[in-house]
Amino acid sequence: MNTLEDILAADPSLLLVDDDAAFLSRLERAMARRGFIVRTAPSVAAGVAAVNEQPPAFAVVDLRLEDGNGLEVVSALHQKRPDARAVVLTGYGNIATAVTAVKLGAMDYLSKPADADDVINALLATGEDKPEPPENPMSADRVRWEHIQRVYELCDRNVSETARRLNMHRRTLQRILAKRAPR
Repeated sequence: MNTLEDILAADPSLLLVDDDAAFLSRLERAMARRGFIVRTAPSVAAGVAAVNEQPPAFAVVDLRLEDGNGLEVVSALHQKRPDARAVVLTGYGNIATAVTAVKLGAMDYLSKPADADDVINALLATGEDKPEPPENPMSADRVRWEHIQRVYELCDRNVSETARRLNMHRRTLQRILAKRAPR
């Protein structure tokens, strides 16, 4: 297996696409320290434009972006540069989107928050060797809380609508929202 240095010597270009500015900035710095030449994009449109301008060897793309689905960027990258290696990140994934991501050319599908080592392991993994499981995966309670928060935000912070969509009692939802996030 090639080392990170060998792979980066060939083409160290990396595109990061995420609408979470703080996460994007942290990941950009971490990947640059590891030898990648990093470009960032905060949206699907900017990501597709970056791919069309200069297709990178590697890409890390958030699944849900404000202006659409990050899989559009993965698809555009795979069309422009079939040998590129892409990883999809998300906090709210499911099996169907994971399968779609892989069919569109993604190498792997990681849950947020993922650190730079998890991303590099996924980008460089071959079909024979799977990346190591994360050191500190999210607990089931944390995944549930993240999902509730996502639906709550999508419902414009409307408790009644969120409770209806989650098929839970409004008061139960209010109690959950009043608590701190589980670890």
